[in-house]
This record gives sequence, C-alpha cells and structure tokens, in this order.
Amino acid sequence: MTRYFILLLLLAGLIAPVAAYTANTPVKTMALLQRADVQQFIQDAAKTYNLDPKYIKRVMAKARLDQSVIDAMNHPYEAQPWYLYREHFVSPERIQAGVAFWAKHAKELKRAEKTYGVPASIIVAIIGIESNYGKQRGKYSVLNTLTTLAFEYPARSVFFKKELAEFLALSHEEKIDPAQLKGSYAGALGQPQFMPSSYRHYAVDFGKDNKIDLFNNTGDIIGSIANYLHENGWQANQPIADTADIKNKDNQGLANAERKTLYTVGELGQRGVWIATAYPADLSVNLLSLEKTEQQLAYWLGFHNFYVITRYNGSLLYAMAAYQLSDQIASLRQQQLAEADHKKPKKEKVS
Repeated sequence: MTRYFILLLLLAGLIAPVAAYTANTPVKTMALLQRADVQQFIQDAAKTYNLDPKYIKRVMAKARLDQSVIDAMNHPYEAQPWYLYREHFVSPERIQAGVAFWAKHAKELKRAEKTYGVPASIIVAIIGIESNYGKQRGKYSVLNTLTTLAFEYPARSVFFKKELAEFLALSHEEKIDPAQLKGSYAGALGQPQFMPSSYRHYAVDFGKDNKIDLFNNTGDIIGSIANYLHENGWQANQPIADTADIKNKDNQGLANAERKTLYTVGELGQRGVWIATAYPADLSVNLLSLEKTEQQLAYWLGFHNFYVITRYNGSLLYAMAAYQLSDQIASLRQQQLAEADHKKPKKEKVS
C-alpha cells in the first residue's frame, strides 16, 4: 500500500492505528516524562531524598517500560510446588559450590559470624540462592524494571515507586550510572540481591576499604547479609527449622502458611504434633506443610530465625531452601574437614 492509501483507510476507520505500546516495545521517553504521575514522582522523590529534580529527569529520560518484567512478576519462581523449587536450589552442584565458597572466604565468614551472630552456613546459602555465588546477578535493567513496576504494575506501585526513588538516591550517593546496572525482574541488585532500600539501609563496608560494593566486594557482601539478618532480629545459637509429624489427621489444620510463629513447642506437643528434637516448651514456633511430592506433604517446624529469613524474602519456600541448603553445605564442609584432618600425618610422641 502507498502511504496515501493507508492514510485514507485510517481516516475512514477501516483499519486500526498501531498501538503506542506493545510487549517488548519501548515507550517513547518524552511520553513517559510527560505523564502526570511521573512528574509528581519526580517532585516527591526530589523533596524526600534531597535530590535535584533535574538529576532525576536526566535519569528518567533513559528509562524504558519493559513488558517482560510484568510477565515475570506475574509468574514468580515461588509459585512452583516445594519439591520442584527445592530441586533447583538445594542441588548437589549448589552444595558443592557453597563448600568451595566457604573455604575460599572462611576468614570473612568467621568474622561476620562473630560480629552479627549469624551462622556462616546461612550467609553462604543465601549467596548461593540469590546469585549462585556471583555467577547470576540478573539480566534486567534495574532502572527499566523499577520504572515499569512503579508506573505499570498497580498492585504494588506504591512499593516500587519508593524503591525507584531509593535507587535514584543510591545511584547519586555511590556515583554510579543507574542506566548500566543489571538485576532481577523485581529490581534487586548485587550478589545478595538487595532491593535499593535494603542496600541503603543494611549494606556495610565489611571489606574495610571505605566504600560499599555489593557487586564485587565479597567482604561487603558477606557482612551485609549478616547485618540484614541481625537487624531483623536474628537470634544467635537458636534453631531455624526442624522436621515434625502429625499423628492425628484431625490436627493437620494446625499447619499454615503464616510467616510468624503462632505456637509454642509445648502447645504443639499437647495437640499431637510429633517433634523429634527436645526443645524448651515455651519456645515460639510455627507448623508448616510443604509438598514433598505431588501426593505427599511434609511437616516442618519454623522457629523465630526461620521467620527472620522470610524478612529477607517473604516466600516460605525461599526460607526453607535457605535453611536446607545451609544445612547440606555445613554437613559436607564438616565431612571434608574431618577427612582432611584424618589424612594428616600423625606426629609421633616423644618418649
């Protein structure tokens, strides 16, 4: 068709104009900046975070909306059943890599454990789940992701507008180009996959080089994860999770999907929940059920520290994967250390 003929058809209403925005098609920058909600955001963010509105506009001029981000948010990995989720994160490869990571960074991990009271195994497991020990840090533009979720994802727009503003403040403070950073489909960044607000609040200079880098500085990464859990109430030398069983089927309703501890150990024992390990009767706990197979449930106790892990990521599946991966990593490390110690030549006693 000639351009003239197409124009006539459009005027006659015989064909529909092409939509301004389709999946994977960037929205024009000017159209985005001219939106009233974006203009209001720029003014609010500038006032709240003491930023120059011109700086925010320059950054937002680089932003593009990304439909693939919304698609990913609507189909999160945590929507899978536990037995599939576990298979991905508590794998032999990730366990072996965790033991190797621990051996390489034992000094920093020991210092973090002593400083914050968080077990090295949990820190290692979280790095393993979040970025596979730095190998997978996310492929999405953090700027595009947060902009998309702030203005095109109504269900959580308030949360993501705040995170976008935090990201702008973080980029300005750390003097980094916000358009260059990659992260998750939710806007998390760095090896620990901190949201921008968490980066600004919990990240620490544990590497002691007068700057904070959660992308490449392993000391900062380890210390910041430990500080995050510590600040959210981690209790040193306290349990995280344990297996349980329900003998009386009438009591299966005790299991729930709440993050907080709703019972005490004594209470569950009185109501027919079998607990293998002896714990203080007044210890707070919750009872969880996870899909062991398509047809079978497994029952677990989640203590206060399990709840603290859900403050890092709200999914019960995530918290359980972190616990089980940490447990497997710690077991294999102890086994390898014992084997290495056994192979050492024994010193002869001097008579």
